[in-house]
Amino acid sequence: MQRPTLVTRAIRALLRTRAGAAAREELAVSPITDNNFFPHGMSQSYTDRYDYQREKILAECLRAWRVQPLARRIVKIITAFVIGAGFTVKSKHKGTQDFLTSWWSHPLNMFDEQLPEWMDERTRSGNLFALATIDAAGMTYWRAIAADQIKEIECKDNDIRQEVRYIPQDPEGTPWEAYDPNKEQTSFVVHHAIDRPVGTAWGEPPLAPLLPWIGRYSAWLEDRVRLNRFRNAFMYVVRGTFTSKAEKDARQKELNASPPQPGSILVTDAGEDWGILNANLDAFDATMDGQSVKTHIAAGIGFPMHWFSEGESSTRTTAEAAGTPTFKSLEQEQTSFARFIVRIAQISVSIRHKYDKQVNPKEEITVAKPDITERDNANLALAVGRIYPALSDLFDRQGMDEAELLRLIYRMAGEAYDSKKTTPQMIVRPLRPIGVQPAATPADPEATPTEETP
Repeated sequence: MQRPTLVTRAIRALLRTRAGAAAREELAVSPITDNNFFPHGMSQSYTDRYDYQREKILAECLRAWRVQPLARRIVKIITAFVIGAGFTVKSKHKGTQDFLTSWWSHPLNMFDEQLPEWMDERTRSGNLFALATIDAAGMTYWRAIAADQIKEIECKDNDIRQEVRYIPQDPEGTPWEAYDPNKEQTSFVVHHAIDRPVGTAWGEPPLAPLLPWIGRYSAWLEDRVRLNRFRNAFMYVVRGTFTSKAEKDARQKELNASPPQPGSILVTDAGEDWGILNANLDAFDATMDGQSVKTHIAAGIGFPMHWFSEGESSTRTTAEAAGTPTFKSLEQEQTSFARFIVRIAQISVSIRHKYDKQVNPKEEITVAKPDITERDNANLALAVGRIYPALSDLFDRQGMDEAELLRLIYRMAGEAYDSKKTTPQMIVRPLRPIGVQPAATPADPEATPTEETP
């Protein structure tokens, strides 16, 4: 449980005073607060989330994902870029790679199907709790636990980053133990958190700061739809001279029984005047208002507006430039998630090693990730094409060795050069003085003679 800060304690002390009592009474009678997610729907827990009403925030994020298209779109965009065509775990050790292949595609694992679900949960809650179960052969099966099922994270007294167990919301449920390599465990949980404030064990959902503004955008859009709907609602008004109230009521009943159809022609006498009564609602152009709220939401998540079907500019250059910081953020998300996949793979290999010595837990495990954007490939190819002539000329003049040449070319291509590999011995092109033409290649005596032009 997070300890209250000095500011929180000061606010609580203020609320205990006479002025604080008046403020509490004012808030108690106010049906709507400024941070309501949906009108009359959300409590004040959003403003109190650092106190910490975590369950309400997680519930609101899940609710927004279910009912609000903009929130669903944000989560799907992040998953689409981070997961892409999928991850692949790799190891240079044959025995380890054979196990990883079977572990990854095992019918009870099926990580290609689970990873998008895990990424959605990670974005919605800011936390990912992976539950591992070990069978008699040392195969590890993984399932994600919804963050709202965890009530508390117990950590060691001297280090909040060393998690011990996870207390479920169900009071009769058994706590889940955290992974401990020094214990014989048949099941355990590995926790992965993002946007975690210093000194806390819980991560924060990226959707949390956007909830009020997503709610305001939904309310604004609903008001616009209702406004335009009632603008077109009207009723007929019939004015006439009636001798009595009974005659007027009879005429009204007659018209209600057979109202005029659209497109019909009404023929009346001089004693009856027809008109239309409709709401005089000026639905002024509020496009800029809606776009401002939407821009604020997009800025909060770090996406350009054209990802939300809002064209910011008519030029392609502006749209591409706006994507650079977004791609950097998504690359960080992808790297963080890939580290978590490597971690659970290493744990699975370590457990399997106890049953199968052909699996080596000391071998390095990597994850092949998809490209965040195809634009990177074109830029990298352009960089290599421009730098290669200068580097190769410097190498021919013995200005660098093979290892340095390959390192720089790999760097321009966006790849990491493995210096542990044996560097191939490359061939240096012969140099000639400036202005001297290369010597003619001697003719092959066995070549078929051709006719010479006279």
